[in-house]
Amino acid sequence: MSFSTLGLSNEIIRAVTELGYTKPTPIQMQAIPAVLSGSDLLAGAQTGTGKTASFTLPLLHRLSSDQSLRSTANGRSPIRALILTPTRELAAQVEESVRDYGKYLKLNSMVMFGGVSISQQKRRLNSHVDILVATPGRLLDHVQQGTVNLSQIEVLVLDEADRMLDMGFIRDIRRIIALLPKQRQNLLFFATFSEKIKELAAGLLNRPKMIEVARRNVTAETVIQKVYKVERDRKRQLLANLIRQGNWYQVLVFTRTKYGADRLVKQLGDERIQALAIHGNKSQSARTHALEKFKNGNLQVLVATDIAARGLDISELPHVVNFDLPFVPEDYVHRIGRTGRAGASGEAVSLVCVDEYHLLADIEKLIEQRLPFEVVAGFGTSPHTQPQAVPDGRNHKPSPNGGKRPTRSKPKSSPEKSVKQGTPRTVAGGKKSGGSSSASRRSAKRSRRSIGSK
Repeated sequence: MSFSTLGLSNEIIRAVTELGYTKPTPIQMQAIPAVLSGSDLLAGAQTGTGKTASFTLPLLHRLSSDQSLRSTANGRSPIRALILTPTRELAAQVEESVRDYGKYLKLNSMVMFGGVSISQQKRRLNSHVDILVATPGRLLDHVQQGTVNLSQIEVLVLDEADRMLDMGFIRDIRRIIALLPKQRQNLLFFATFSEKIKELAAGLLNRPKMIEVARRNVTAETVIQKVYKVERDRKRQLLANLIRQGNWYQVLVFTRTKYGADRLVKQLGDERIQALAIHGNKSQSARTHALEKFKNGNLQVLVATDIAARGLDISELPHVVNFDLPFVPEDYVHRIGRTGRAGASGEAVSLVCVDEYHLLADIEKLIEQRLPFEVVAGFGTSPHTQPQAVPDGRNHKPSPNGGKRPTRSKPKSSPEKSVKQGTPRTVAGGKKSGGSSSASRRSAKRSRRSIGSK
C-alpha cells in the first residue's frame, strides 16, 4: 500500500515522497482513514512505529480541505488544531513534522513550551497560527495571560497521553479541555495502556474508533535485550568497557537521577569517552546543544533522565543502556523504545546490581518475558553483596514478587528533533554491521524507508 491510497491530498503526498517515505506503517494505514472520517480515535502503538505521521498527515489534509475564512473576536484567524505533548523535545519534533509534511499547504504552525522566552511566543501568536503544538504548562501560562484563544479548536490531539498522565498533567489537561468548544474531533495516542488512560478516554472521547497495532506494554521484537549483573560500584567501569570493547558510538544512557547523570558524564570524561547530559536542571540551550551534537554524530554518549524517554527520535539508534533501572516498569518500555525503531534493529542493555533485582522482576512481569543475564569477566556480582539504599533514600530489598514500587517524583516537561546516525549498529542476532561506507548505508536506508520514526 502507498500513501496515495489513503485519501491524502496531492500536496501532502508530494511532501512525503520528497522526504523519502514510500509506504505507510501499520498504525498509519489504520489511523489515517479513521482520522479522515472525522471519528474520535483511541490509538495504541509501540514507540517508533510512526504514530506522529498517523495524526499529522490526516490533520493537515482536513484543515487544508476547508480553508473558509474564520476570525476570532479580535479579528485574528483562529487556532484550529491543538496538539498537546508531555515534553519539550516531543513538542519540537511534532511541530517539525507538521512543517515538513505541510510544506506545500497554506497552513501555519507554532510550537510552544517552557524554558524559553514567553514574549517571543506572544509575538508569534499575534500572527496567523492554524496548528498549535504545546506542552500543557506553558499553554496554561498563555491562557492566564490572555494571549491565546482556544475557542475555535476543531481537532484536539493528546500525544503520548500515558506519559502526560504519568507526569501529573491530568488537572492541566482538564483545564485546557474546559476551554475548548464542545464540538471537535479528539485523537488520543498512547504507548502503554493503563486504567488512567481508560478513564481519560471515557470522559473525553465520543464513540471512538479503537486501534492497537501491537500487544499492550510489550517491547519491539527488533530490540535485542540484555542484562548484565554487576557490582553497584562497578557500573561505570563496565559501561566504559562495553563502549570501548564494542566500539559503540551514539549510545543513549538512562540514569535515575539528574545528579547521577551529571556524575556519569564526568566519570566517562575521565575515561576519555565524550558524553553530555540532558535533564530538567539543564537550560534549554544546553539541552538543544547536546541533542544537536548527538544528532550530528559529534557526541558519543548522551546521558538522560526519564524526561527524554518519550519523544527522543533518533533514526536507527544502535544502543540504549539502562545505567539504573527505572522504578516504574512502563518506563523501561519507553526507554528501550528509542532503539529498534521503524523496523531497524537495536540493542538495549541493562546494568543491574543486587539492589535492582526486584525492579527487574517488575519489568519482566510487565513485558511477559524473562531477560537473559550475562556476566562480563571481572565485573560480576559477589555472592556476599547485600542490597543497600537506592538514591531516593528508601531501602529496597529484592523479593520474589518484586515488592511495591515507590512513588516516582514528577519530572518537568522538557525539546527534541529527529536525530540520525551514520555509524555501524547492532543488527538482529547480535552481529555487527561494519565496513560499509556512510554513503552506502544512506543509499540502503533510502530504498526501504517508511515514516516509522516520526
